Amino acid sequence: MSKKSLPHYAAGIIVKGFGRGSKELGIPTANYPLDVVKQLPIDIETGIYYGWANVDSGDVHKMVMSIGWNPFFENKEKSMETHIMYPYNKDLYGQVLKVCICGYIRPEKNFDSLESLISTINGDIEQANMALERDEFKELKESNFFRNS
Repeated sequence: MSKKSLPHYAAGIIVKGFGRGSKELGIPTANYPLDVVKQLPIDIETGIYYGWANVDSGDVHKMVMSIGWNPFFENKEKSMETHIMYPYNKDLYGQVLKVCICGYIRPEKNFDSLESLISTINGDIEQANMALERDEFKELKESNFFRNS
């Protein structure tokens, strides 16, 4: 993973994903349309990342993002699935999601069970939570990118 492309900022309308995040995993995600995924720098490898996110210019929250093919689910298209570490408790489809991808956690991998996948995602969330407490990343949370419509 090349760190030269980070931080990477992305914005787009939240679209329906596969419906697995909330239903199967208990970890809801906001998904970008394919045109946003295709704008990723070529040197950003597939894997799990952490950073900041906001919805419709609201408050900025910690996030974890999966970029890739999700081998456990055998996706046919590359995706960017963002788990915002805040309980929105409402439908976010059609709203604008802005993210600042700050750092890399691990490569994507396959899992032998749904339980193993969920456990690993929860570990990723913990790791992101700790990493984003560092001053270098707190500064990115205050970026004008999140304030401008």
